[in-house]
Amino acid sequence: MTIEDQHTDLKSLRTINGKTADWAELAKDCVCFANGTGGRLLIGIEDGEVLPPVGQLVPQELLDRLRKRIGELTVNVQALPILKRADNGGEFIELVIDRSPSVASTSEGRYFLRVGDTCQPVLGDDVLRLANERPGRPWESMDSGVSRDATDATKLAHFILAIDKSDRVKASVKEKAADELLTHYGLAQGATLTRLGVLLLGTAADRRALGTAPLVQAIKYDEQGKKVNKWVWDDCALSPVELVDSIWRDVPDFRESYEVAEGLYRRSVPAYDEKVVRELLVNALVHRPYTQQGDIYLNLHPERLEVVNPGRLPLGVTPRNILHASRRRNDGLARAFHDLGLMEREGSGFDLIYDRLLSQGRPAPVPEEGSDWVKVTIQRRILKPEVMRLLTEADERFQLTQRERITLGVLAQSEGMTARELGGMLETEGADALAVWLGRLQSFFLVQSSGRTQGTRYFIDPSLLRGSELKVPTTLLRIQPHRLLELVREDLRRYPNSKIGEISQRIGQEVNRSQLKRALAELVSLAAVVMDGQRNGARYRLAAKK
Repeated sequence: MTIEDQHTDLKSLRTINGKTADWAELAKDCVCFANGTGGRLLIGIEDGEVLPPVGQLVPQELLDRLRKRIGELTVNVQALPILKRADNGGEFIELVIDRSPSVASTSEGRYFLRVGDTCQPVLGDDVLRLANERPGRPWESMDSGVSRDATDATKLAHFILAIDKSDRVKASVKEKAADELLTHYGLAQGATLTRLGVLLLGTAADRRALGTAPLVQAIKYDEQGKKVNKWVWDDCALSPVELVDSIWRDVPDFRESYEVAEGLYRRSVPAYDEKVVRELLVNALVHRPYTQQGDIYLNLHPERLEVVNPGRLPLGVTPRNILHASRRRNDGLARAFHDLGLMEREGSGFDLIYDRLLSQGRPAPVPEEGSDWVKVTIQRRILKPEVMRLLTEADERFQLTQRERITLGVLAQSEGMTARELGGMLETEGADALAVWLGRLQSFFLVQSSGRTQGTRYFIDPSLLRGSELKVPTTLLRIQPHRLLELVREDLRRYPNSKIGEISQRIGQEVNRSQLKRALAELVSLAAVVMDGQRNGARYRLAAKK
């Protein structure tokens, strides 16, 4: 399936052919990719489709015209059109755009940059910033002058072992010899290590010689803002990968916990979620500008953690779009972290951070950007334990998506939000974009609404937050058959050996009894549910796992 993303876009053949041709739009898209990390335009495949029209033919002269017009309409753009034939016999053009070593623009002097799956204009001082952020070669691929035989033997052995164990790496890569792996991951070129190679596998002395290897300080403050403890990693002995483990292990505050009341009981919760802290550290290490000096600071206050990174966010990424925008500053380092299972391929991981914090009843993270720093703040304490209970139960019953969990968490911590307010919190614009994040929450009656358009107010029934058992109604108009099966299975997990009438009462009377009967029969036929007894006396339970 062809999906539009940071590196791929779809265009109709009409874009470059006939009276509807829009060469200016095509030039803009080419500039976007050239100023990013490169990409491809699939011309001849309509939006929402995965294949070109059956029998579509692309004349050779169209490829020649495409090549000529791009050269006329752009500056510093290298694009290669390739004729492709899909499985259905339809032809299309794959236009491959290389990353430009210099700033690309249209021939009219307009600048654009690919951010996520959108093309954003670059204006004013940001043009100079774009130029400064684009050396002829990325920092990490530059020659370090260090022999490729000068790797730290222990670090190399650990790297090879981790790659071999990773479920994100193809077998063909795992079969490579150590020397081949260095080349494959851009850690060496010819007889020498790249700067990335020194960063990940070099000795402490060679890493320090880089001048910009990450140094980290963790500082603990008391209620009056006075420093009471400090941990420093400034000897360049550890690679960025090793720093993540060391920081989490060496700072005792990360293993503190406290008790939260939960009805008649109390439960112990960690002061800081391990996945959140690790993701924040990975973000700081992978996305920092390695052309710039400056320590990473972890400021531990009694009520919050601040992670402060030198430099600014990558151009095109702001605190307002950080949840959606995807633009990596260090592709090679990000690739290594991904293959080692330490970060996601795309994005900054902020969706995971939002998800984890909101699901725990904690406020969303607060990103900020200064003139030469980026700071992300997370709260230590769970402010609303009832939110944690609600999201846990809702996720167990309805198998919510990550976006649904984030949206539910945002609304659960407020007394209601207008569409405009919710869109601002989720960094979305327009009803269609907001609908994606709301997902099925309204169908499951977890979220209710009143009003219309931008004045629509979304809220959660207060009874769900007061501890009422999650017995939300459903309707046949809004529930899909597979979802009903999931609801039935979840109900039987909680209430085994139930009669059909009991199940119907809990799921909701609006679900037709015959529909429920068919769902149970299907689950029995799939050996997922066992029926004990006959007719009205029959009771149902989940089948034992084999």
